[in-house]
Amino acid sequence: MEHIARFFFGVSGNVIALFLFLSPVRVNGNRRTSTPHVSSDRVTFWRIIRKRSTEDFSGVPYNMTLLNCLLSAWYGLPFISPNNILVTTINGTGSVIEVIYVVIFLIFAERKNRLRMLGLLGIVTTIFTVVVLVSLLALHGNGRKIFCGLAATIFSICMYASPLSIMRLVIKTKSVEFMPFLLSLSVFLCGTSWFIYGLLGLDPFIYVMNLSLSSISS
Repeated sequence: MEHIARFFFGVSGNVIALFLFLSPVRVNGNRRTSTPHVSSDRVTFWRIIRKRSTEDFSGVPYNMTLLNCLLSAWYGLPFISPNNILVTTINGTGSVIEVIYVVIFLIFAERKNRLRMLGLLGIVTTIFTVVVLVSLLALHGNGRKIFCGLAATIFSICMYASPLSIMRLVIKTKSVEFMPFLLSLSVFLCGTSWFIYGLLGLDPFIYVMNLSLSSISS
C-alpha cells in the first residue's frame, strides 16, 4: 500500500511540475521577474518570439532551473538513488524544456545579454559536469547518493527561494497580480506531492528540498 501511495504522489508531482515547466514566464513592463514560473502580465516567451527581442526580460532564472533539473534528474537515476526514477523523468523533461527557453533567449537577446547568458550557461554546465565526474570517479554507494543529494538540495533551495523577491513586491504594492493564486496553489501542491513522496521513501533530500518549496509558496 505504501508503494502505491508513493507512486501516486510521484505521478501527481510529475503532472503538476510539468504544468509549471510549461508556464512561460511573464513580466510587467520593465519589471524583471526573479522566478521562472511567476507571471504578472501578458508578456511571455511568445512576445519575445513575435518581437524578436528579450527587451528587459531576465533569463537568469532559467539557468538556475536548468541546473536544478539536471542535478535532480541525475540524483534520481537508479545507480545514484534507487527507486526514484519518477524524479528523473520529470526533471529530465524539465531540463529539455528549460534548454528550449534558454535557446530562445539566446536567439533574441542583445549581444550583452547573450554573452551574460552564455557565461551563466557555462557555469551551469561546469557545476553539473563536476558533480557527475566526482560522483562517478571518486564516490561509491551511499557516499555517492549523499553527495549528489546534497548538491541537488542546495541548488533546489536556492531556486525555490527566488520567489521571495516577488513576495516583497506583493507586500509593497499590496497587490497579488505579481503572484497569481492558481500559480501559487500549483507550486504548493507540487511541493507537497514530492514532500510526501520523499517521506514515504524515507529520502531526506527529496522531502527537505520540497518542504522548502511548499513553505515558500504557502
